[in-house]
Amino acid sequence: MFFSPPQQVWADDVPFLDYRLLSWSHVRKLHYTCYQRFHYAYSGPVWDVRQQLIVVPPAQYGDQRLLDVRLSATPQPEQQVQRLDRYGNVVWHVEIGSVKREAMFEVKLQVECSLPTLPLPAVSPTQAALLLRPSPLTTPDARINTLATEAVERWPEPGARAEGISAWVSDIFSYGFGFTGVSTSASEALNIGRGLCQDYAHVMIAICRAAQLPARYVSGHMLGEGGSHAWVEVILPDHADSTLRPFAFDPTNRRRPHLGYAVVATGRDYRDVTPTSGSFISSHTGELTATKHAGLTLVELDDGTLHSAGEID
Repeated sequence: MFFSPPQQVWADDVPFLDYRLLSWSHVRKLHYTCYQRFHYAYSGPVWDVRQQLIVVPPAQYGDQRLLDVRLSATPQPEQQVQRLDRYGNVVWHVEIGSVKREAMFEVKLQVECSLPTLPLPAVSPTQAALLLRPSPLTTPDARINTLATEAVERWPEPGARAEGISAWVSDIFSYGFGFTGVSTSASEALNIGRGLCQDYAHVMIAICRAAQLPARYVSGHMLGEGGSHAWVEVILPDHADSTLRPFAFDPTNRRRPHLGYAVVATGRDYRDVTPTSGSFISSHTGELTATKHAGLTLVELDDGTLHSAGEID
C-alpha cells in the first residue's frame, strides 16, 4: 500500500458488472473496486489541519484480501502515516499546515472476496470482555435490559441467542431516513422505532451485550449494491476448536452476511469506526461533501466462469 501524489485518482468511465444479474449462491470469488472522496470547503483560510480517515480495509480478513489501495490528499500533506488502532483497524492520519479554501482526501481500493475457507481472526478473552461492556452509543436502558433477559431465558445456547436477537431487531425496527443520526444511541433509536443500518446494529449490539454476548459494530460495503453498510459480529465459541471467533449478522436485511459484504473496520460502536474526522485552527467554518463510486469488477462463478470489467490500472 502506498500514498500517491495529489491527483485525481478516479476515472469516471470505469465499468462495473451488473450485480442484479448475479445469483450470489453461485459466486465463488469477486473483486470490488471502491472510490471515495471527502471534500472540505472552508469559508476562509484554515491552519493545522489534522485529519483521520478509517476507510482502508485490513490487508487480510478471513478470505477477504486487500489487493490494491491508492491514497491521495490535496494540498500536499506535511505528514501522512498509517497505523493500526486498538481494534486492528487501518487509520490514515494526515497533517496539512495550511489550506486556503478547500482540502480533499481520496481513496481508491480493490478488494477480493472468496468463498470462506479460512476462519475469521480469533478474538482473545480480553478483547471479548471489552466487547461486553456498554459503549457510548450502546448503553442499555430498561427496555433493552428486559429484552436481554427474555433472550437469555428463551435461547440458553449463545449461537441461537444471537440469531434470535438479530431476528427480533429486524421485526421491531423499520428502515427509514431522517429519524436518527450518527450520534443517536441504541436506546433512543429503539424508542423511535425507525432508523438506518447503524441503528439496527447499535440496538442489536446493546441487547447482545446485556444478554452476555460480546458483540461489535462492523462498517463496510455491501458489494454489488455499492452502498456503505453496518452490521454486527457476535463473538462466539467456534464449535471446531472452542476458539472465540466473530460470527456476522445483518439485522437490517434479516440475514447472515454473504460473499457480497466487505469489512472495512470494527469497533464498539460507530464512534470507533467513523470514516472521517479531524480538526483545524481558524475562525472560519468548514463543510464536508462525501462522494462514493463502487461496484464489482470481476466475478468468478462456481463453474469456473469469469466475468470481468475495469480493474485498477
